[in-house]
Amino acid sequence: MKMKKMKLRTNRSQLLFLSREETSGNFQREGTLRVGRRQDRGLSARFCRLRGNLLFILRKQGGELEEVLLLERCEVMTLPDDNRRLSVSFESGGPPVFLQSSSAAECVSWLVALRDANAEALTRRIAHLAALVDAHSTRQQQQHTHTAAPCPGRETRLERDGGTGGVDPAVKVSPLHLRVVCRVAVAAAATVQIQVCVIDTHTHTVRRHGCSETVQEPDESVFLTSVCFRGDYPLYHHSRIKVTVYHTERSFLGFTSFSIRDILRSKEPHTSAGLRTMDGLNEVGEVSVSRLQMDEQSDDTSPPEHERPALCDRLHGSVHDKENSPTMRAVLCAQVCKVYRFLTEDQRWLLVREQLSETPLSFSLPKQLLRALIREHADRVQEVNGLGELSPHWDGLRHDVINHCSHLIGCYQDTLAELDRLSVSSCFKSSGSKSDRHLQFVPTNLHTQRMEVTDPDSSGVWYEVITFGAPADHHQAFRHGGLRRLLNKHTGHSDGSVSYSQDESSRARELLASVAQLQPLVFGLAEELLSVSQEPHAARLQQVLDALTRQTEQFVHALKDELVKSALLAIHGQFAAPCGGSHVHSNGLLCDNSPAGREGPPSLGQRDDVRRDAEYDEEAWDRAWANVAMSLNCIIAMADRLRGRADRPQGGTSGEQQEAAGDADARDAASPSSSSSPSWQEQLLPLVVTLRDCVREAVAKARAAMTFVVLRGAVAPTVDQGPAQVVQRRHAVFSQALSALVCGFMLKLYGGLEDPDFLQQLHSVGVLAQFESLLSTYGDEVGMLEDMEVGVADLSQVAFTVTEAKTEETDDLLPTLSGTWGSFVVEVPLTPETFALLPRELREGRPIRVHPVLFNIGINQQQSLAERFGDSSPQERVNHQSCERLRVYCRALGERRPDAAGVQSLSDLLTSLERSVDARKRKNVEVLWIAATVCRQVSGVRLTSCKSAKDRTAMSVTLEQCVLLRERHSLGQQHFSSALDCMRRSHLSWGQLLGCYAQSGLTVSGSDPGERPPGAGAPEAPGRHLYPVVILLVTSHLLVLWLILSLVILLARCE
Repeated sequence: MKMKKMKLRTNRSQLLFLSREETSGNFQREGTLRVGRRQDRGLSARFCRLRGNLLFILRKQGGELEEVLLLERCEVMTLPDDNRRLSVSFESGGPPVFLQSSSAAECVSWLVALRDANAEALTRRIAHLAALVDAHSTRQQQQHTHTAAPCPGRETRLERDGGTGGVDPAVKVSPLHLRVVCRVAVAAAATVQIQVCVIDTHTHTVRRHGCSETVQEPDESVFLTSVCFRGDYPLYHHSRIKVTVYHTERSFLGFTSFSIRDILRSKEPHTSAGLRTMDGLNEVGEVSVSRLQMDEQSDDTSPPEHERPALCDRLHGSVHDKENSPTMRAVLCAQVCKVYRFLTEDQRWLLVREQLSETPLSFSLPKQLLRALIREHADRVQEVNGLGELSPHWDGLRHDVINHCSHLIGCYQDTLAELDRLSVSSCFKSSGSKSDRHLQFVPTNLHTQRMEVTDPDSSGVWYEVITFGAPADHHQAFRHGGLRRLLNKHTGHSDGSVSYSQDESSRARELLASVAQLQPLVFGLAEELLSVSQEPHAARLQQVLDALTRQTEQFVHALKDELVKSALLAIHGQFAAPCGGSHVHSNGLLCDNSPAGREGPPSLGQRDDVRRDAEYDEEAWDRAWANVAMSLNCIIAMADRLRGRADRPQGGTSGEQQEAAGDADARDAASPSSSSSPSWQEQLLPLVVTLRDCVREAVAKARAAMTFVVLRGAVAPTVDQGPAQVVQRRHAVFSQALSALVCGFMLKLYGGLEDPDFLQQLHSVGVLAQFESLLSTYGDEVGMLEDMEVGVADLSQVAFTVTEAKTEETDDLLPTLSGTWGSFVVEVPLTPETFALLPRELREGRPIRVHPVLFNIGINQQQSLAERFGDSSPQERVNHQSCERLRVYCRALGERRPDAAGVQSLSDLLTSLERSVDARKRKNVEVLWIAATVCRQVSGVRLTSCKSAKDRTAMSVTLEQCVLLRERHSLGQQHFSSALDCMRRSHLSWGQLLGCYAQSGLTVSGSDPGERPPGAGAPEAPGRHLYPVVILLVTSHLLVLWLILSLVILLARCE
């Protein structure tokens, strides 16, 4: 039916009169807003006045009237990316109007005023007022007649209304499961979406419940879905359900509404209502709603074919108190829930609830990591700048470190600023943004996929898996390979210099500070000793000598460190090693790497500090600090002899002091120039000079050694790791893997708080993190696998600790990252009542070590090419290494927790896993299945990924879920395929709903049709699971034939 265009007649003079300032007392709201029809273009400042359901837009206050908006059948909402901007969308399908205020508070006030400016809001307020009056009169009547007995045969209004009085009591009717059947009278698209809203007639609020994709029946005009209201949902008898039907293109079809009271009281199997157009005059279809009973069914009843996978969809949190706890709300966001009903083998209902959630950790942890790396590199720059003057070679290394760190600091500061800006409006990175430079550190498509299974004999059982795009740096791409290849290439060109840990570098800085503090004190006391000795004063001399002894002993104790000795040996080894070639430092200095071209150790630049001969005297450093002690003993012995004291203070009858005194007497007797009665100063002066020389020599060696340690400690994690781009790539890959791991660990921890064996396992053995990868070993995905291999391996240096949260606010319940590269610690906060349930070891802060393993099996067409014509050795290497790590973890678990559940059966599973890894079988997905079984057996964290966590990941997760339902919950074998198809269709609609896909045309490229495991095939829905035509045509045999023909043609041309 084609509607004719109508010209709307308006009383312009009346509109002008209503918009004037003389009637400003009747305006609900007025003020200056920026108004426009296009969001991407600039908005113009206009003076707006709201009167009733009319919004007057004037060019300026008191100026010309430009536009009038009738606020009926429209939706007013704030934009997610700007809390100062509103959009007014009309159900007629016209372009929205954008309004921007000067502040967020003003925006909220305009939002409330505009939403109430329509006839529906006025009707709700009138109904609410009437209900309040009715309720008040009913209460007054009850107060006057509560002592009188009711007259027989009289039916009170309270009884007629079912005991609710004039106003329904606020009693929840959830959980409630409704089946919605939509019959559209007009020709509709292949898919119809149904939007469900809940209207609370008491509070006059509308709450959007969800937007569900329907399942098309054999009759092309009938569409089926179901709606689930769980126990925590605010659904009451007085609530109404509004159903709005859209085409796939989001064009409006019609709407209707139902009363919850009518649905519950109806004795009919379903309640029907007409689907009306926007004006409410024409019907375009029919919507029927019926209740679903989720309890056990009798054996002789079998549901219709279309009711087996009853599907529902909503955008709210979980139902149980535990799932709706503050900790879960802090970790999960933007949750989407789908509910299925399946039949078990004994013809009973199985309720399956899938929950897909995003997480704020996608941005929170990368930002914390960037801040930690910026601090670490800034501290490293400060450390090497504080080393003072260095020789040219070491100064060139210092410039390399400073430039390397400065480059990373600048890049990380830019990235952090951009993440701070983006995280205000979003906590998710879609696959279309995986190459964005500012989103390098953010994981792609990070989701938590949780499945709760409830059967008639048990309560809900949760199965969790984290899905995300393979941790890889798509911004730098994979032209030169991934991290493993780049690191191996740089390692082959490095000189293999010794490196020092962070603790050793800290000890070296402390020793340098001690030496710098103690050397002036020793020299000052030595000068004071000579000054006191000018006038013989035994008491004063003894006082200064005691102070000199204490400071010198502290100096010697500080130098007696094995780190100094090992560093001196390393310096000698580096200079003695034959290393040819030259290197240009960042300061432009060309340094020859040969022994003849390199200068001595830093700080003094003298070649005498370290001997360069082939036989290095390892005891030279011991003699250096021992000479300081001997020089002090000589001074003590000389002072005792000068005072004529027979005993030896400070040293008793030490043999060293007696020997030193004899040497001093011999020197005095042999000196021909000494006078008959030399002064005390003259006799102490040569000994003090000797002490100074010994201290200077020891300080020079110690300063050179410790400067070498500090410099090598700064070079090892920066310059030695490769160019700045390689280090940045490694940090970005690590950040993506860390975000997914932390999310999975927190869910595993929250789910196992009531399992004492699991908590004991955490602090005694650690947690297993099993990464399942579906990448191929062909093309760019080889580089992705190399990135992922290094990123997963770096997670072994991460530890978790559990802390007590200060409050139950969301910010206080988010994990925090601390430490430096190679020793990061993630603190997971728990509420006080939950923290008190932990074992004593975890409450005291014992770290929980991470044991990551990675298993990869390529399943797409590119893997077929790699196995037949390419190289699959990277996959084999990764699987063998992870299999060995998994066996080590299981062995440690068996030794420390032999009584834990499931430990005894691990040996057989590991043997089967090794056999599958060693088998030369194409696309051996059995490796992934066995590894996942072992992971669940030891309560590990499961993470699944492919290139972008879309098609292949969805196929793997849905197959795993259906296998779990079949093996652990007796899902009927005849319903396995239908359950798999339903879940996969659901995952595709999730991807479209949440923006996981970069474009609307989806392709599930899965595994080869002839090589899929049982039940692993994609659903046969037309147009959704088509393979690329070119890949299907070019089979292996045709490819071989094409290569042979090309070779023949090439040889013919050469002749």
